[in-house]
Amino acid sequence: METIVIALGGNALTIGGKLADAATQLVIIDNTSLEIADIIGQGYKVVMTHGNGPQVGGIVMQNENSADLTPAMPFDVCGAMSQGMLGYHMVQGLQRAMRIKGGQASPVAVITQVRVDPDDPKFKNPSKPIGAFYSEEEARVLMKENGYTMKEDAGRGWRRVVASPLPVEIIELKAIRDLMDAGHTVVAVGGGGVPVYRDEDGDLVGVAAVIDKDLASERLAQDLDADIFMMLTAVEKCYINFNKPDQQALDTMTTAEAREYIAQGQFAAGSMLPKVEAAVRFVEARPGRKVIITTPEKAGAALRGEAGTIIR
Repeated sequence: METIVIALGGNALTIGGKLADAATQLVIIDNTSLEIADIIGQGYKVVMTHGNGPQVGGIVMQNENSADLTPAMPFDVCGAMSQGMLGYHMVQGLQRAMRIKGGQASPVAVITQVRVDPDDPKFKNPSKPIGAFYSEEEARVLMKENGYTMKEDAGRGWRRVVASPLPVEIIELKAIRDLMDAGHTVVAVGGGGVPVYRDEDGDLVGVAAVIDKDLASERLAQDLDADIFMMLTAVEKCYINFNKPDQQALDTMTTAEAREYIAQGQFAAGSMLPKVEAAVRFVEARPGRKVIITTPEKAGAALRGEAGTIIR
């Protein structure tokens, strides 16, 4: 049985980039789960990961806006909360999909910590925006009272920013592998995992940061020695000259071509670039592997080579 790690983007769990209510979010997950159930039915060992950018931002805003009623949770705890919420919905979606498809459902969600290096240089230049927009005056109050780093965001207002360090170690890796080997479809490393570091006593401590979901998912795929790494996002394929008159969809791409396109600046830093970088890292680590980038509704077709971009 081949192992496939499937990463579902956080924005794929929204409607038009806006947060959905719980019932609507579950409908979105149900539709994707039908595709995943087909893949499971073909005999693959499947491990799911997911983004959480919009969702953890919503949780942070809820915390901030109700701080006078109940203590606000720190950002790493908000990340764990989003993992629990989305993992719960994804498990329910997979259970329903497997029942509809006539298969045996055994999905399980694992709250996952991912160790980062506290000396990662990205901690010195926080750049990942989270949460609500504020006026400059409000932002300066938050910086003074809470110690936040706040930056102006493209003329839309000021937002809190946190670091985006590289993933070093998936703490729950053995549990994920054991569950997978026991026949479970595992949902893990949500939102890139909860960032933690080891203190001087060797204990894990949460830190306010966001690990890129694609890079953390690739780390998991490497550690599980997966055969296929699939990233599900908002567009069906990778493109060069995106949104230009000479836009070109890429059905296939070698890692050499991917490196050349990266050097040309073909992929946007906040969207497709980390996916292609993760793809290159995964494919080059072992011959015979492949990466698929496509939309959730095209997952099954892409696995058959009928949609998406395949990187070899």
